[in-house]
Order: sequence, then C-alpha cells, then structure tokens
Amino acid sequence: MSRFEHYRDRFNHARLTRSASGILEVRFHTNEGPLLFNGHSHEEFVELFHQIAADPDNHVVILTGSGNAFMEHISPEGFDFFTPRGYDKIYREGKKVLMNLLDIEVPVIAALNGPVRLHSEYILLSDIVLATPDTVFQDKPHFEFGIVPGDGVNLLWPEVIGSIRGRYFLLTRQQLDAETAREWGVINEILPREALLPRAYALAESLAALPTLTRRYTRIALTQKLRRIIDEGIGYGLALEGISAADVAQQSTPAV
Repeated sequence: MSRFEHYRDRFNHARLTRSASGILEVRFHTNEGPLLFNGHSHEEFVELFHQIAADPDNHVVILTGSGNAFMEHISPEGFDFFTPRGYDKIYREGKKVLMNLLDIEVPVIAALNGPVRLHSEYILLSDIVLATPDTVFQDKPHFEFGIVPGDGVNLLWPEVIGSIRGRYFLLTRQQLDAETAREWGVINEILPREALLPRAYALAESLAALPTLTRRYTRIALTQKLRRIIDEGIGYGLALEGISAADVAQQSTPAV
C-alpha cells in the first residue's frame, strides 16, 4: 500500500497533485515544460503507475501534459536498444508499465493538451479522453529509429480504430487530427485549451462521488479485454522490436 506523501515528489518527469476528493492529477513534464521522453522517464513511469495503483486514496486519475504538447519529442538518452542487456531493460519496463497502468483500479481520464506522437498506448488505456483542437496523434519515433512499433501501439490502435485503419496509421506514420480522432473513437470531447482541465475535473468529481467499490470495479470491468490483449501480445511485440533494433545496430556497425 502506498501513501501519497511518500511518492508525491519522487518523480522527475511527473508533477503530482491531489484534491481533497481524491482526484490525482499527473502532469508529465521536463523542467516544467513539455515532456522530453527518454530512457529515464521510461524507467520512472513504471514505478509511477505502480505507486498510483497501490494508493487506495486515489479515487480518479487525470493524465495531462505541460505546455503545448502531451508527449511529442523523444531523446535516445538513457536508452540502450542495441545490446542484449540494454534491450532486456527496455523489454521488462515496456511490459510492466502498461500492466501497471491497467492496475490503476480507478477511472483514468486523459486530458490531452496537444500532440501525442509517442506512447499513445497510454491514452488508449485511459477510460475518457479529452483533447484540445491542436491535438494530433502519430507514431513517429519507431520508424525514425528503424525499429518495429511493438510497444503496445501495434495491439491497441487496430483495436480502437479498426484493423485496416490501425495498420495504416502505424505503417504510414499517419497524423490523425483531433476531429478525425473523435470520429474514429479515439477522443471523446474536443475542448478549448482553457476548458480542458476544468472539464476533466468536472468529470472526475462526478466519478469520485460514486461508491468506492463501484468506482474501482467499473474500471476493472471496462478494461478486462484490454488487459487480455496486452498480456497476450506485449511480450511478443517488444521481442520483435528488439530483434529489429539488433539488426539496425548490425547494419550500422562498420565491417572490420
């Protein structure tokens, strides 16, 4: 069991605040600006979601970003894709972070304050998705690094928007604007930036008012299929991603 005061200030890339009614706001950031995702945040978010899930005083969770982007840029710092030991760490973290997110047994609201160009699987495991008009979705970094998109986007995008659309989205690095994403069932509401968090909190307050077990067990009931999909497929997808990373490393190594 976790207590908020024990983990509130532990995370360099997530600012945590909690209201009197138990609404936990998780704001991703780098130095208070938009998050620059890297190997350190990849590791950190595993423990972040674990602590949130283990705290019974969290009644609703809001995930949001800083500045004008939710999660747009990535740095290779802290990642080692190209050695067996290095990728083993990525593999283990990649599996655990999604299961830890699913282990949050209270409603999760994603309040997207701008583009989501990486780790959009976090959004697709949320229960309610709100967005600003400038929000776009894209799976950008995998093919830029020359590796398989096997970290969960391969499982969840075809599930959410349909098999043909989902595969096209990943293979072409398609950009989905907010209106299209809403039409295709990725986003529930598009709101002006100044209305985004107030709307998230209004929804969260209505959910926080539910009886405790009703609130928790509804999240469990609504995510059982997603849990099966992730549990059955994430290890294989990450293994394929690792094999492709090894091939990239071999191709880039000069012949002796």
